[in-house]
Amino acid sequence: MLQILIQGMLLSGLYALIAVGFTLIFSVGRTLNLAYGAYLMLGGYLYFWASQSLGVPKSLAVLMAMAFGVVLGILKFRLIVKPLKGDHIAVEISTLILAVVLQAGVILIFGDSSKILLPIVGGVIYVAGAPVTYNMLIATLASWTILLSLYLFIRRTDIGRAMQAVSMDTKGAAICGIEPDRVNLITWALSGGLGALGGVFFASYTQLAPSMWVGPLIISVAVVIVGGIGSIIGTLIVAHIVGFMEVIVVSVLAPELRGVFTMGLIILVLVLRPQGLFGREEL
Repeated sequence: MLQILIQGMLLSGLYALIAVGFTLIFSVGRTLNLAYGAYLMLGGYLYFWASQSLGVPKSLAVLMAMAFGVVLGILKFRLIVKPLKGDHIAVEISTLILAVVLQAGVILIFGDSSKILLPIVGGVIYVAGAPVTYNMLIATLASWTILLSLYLFIRRTDIGRAMQAVSMDTKGAAICGIEPDRVNLITWALSGGLGALGGVFFASYTQLAPSMWVGPLIISVAVVIVGGIGSIIGTLIVAHIVGFMEVIVVSVLAPELRGVFTMGLIILVLVLRPQGLFGREEL
């Protein structure tokens, strides 16, 4: 039981880190960024290329991956989201197509075989007999730090309060002098950087592959649909529900059923409570 608790806490922290950028877009932009998983995939590959091919120090490689994610988020907003403003279905379809295109590009450059991504921090410790990698510990600490920082940023800075206003009412925010496009641009940039960081940790936890973007995207969609609130606190709560239940499923039943629980949970919530477990709130 203690091992399940430890592994559940670590996996939940990773899932929260993965999903928070997706939640930001959903809450502020009111759309599902279905190319979000591509942020993670490209972040992982850029880290692999910089650290293991070029020999760049790992900490610098992480920053390079995050910077790339920020640029990708900005470009996506300016070239795809802004021209299609107001048509959420067109945006979502376009972002999904973009993810497939980016996957094809990664296959052309790196090949379609999976790769082992060296962890940011190597080493293993044993807690109550359960092996815990330092890399997962760092991912969990990074997750909590980022979530707390984002919460304070949104609550206590002018830009953060502008994001809250846009998430509540875009037209009302514009009337009050807030520029929704500027707020959305910042949100997409933040989402890109956070997604790339999550991709580095996720790829080192599993493996690096062109199709790896699908799993994190499903996790992120599950967090938004199950929580139904599009908030930082909601991301944390639902990430822990999904993380702990997956650890229990893997430990008690079989590892092959890991993703089955997440998909089943999405379907169950959509059928029984379409607004999500906690309803709709703002950031």
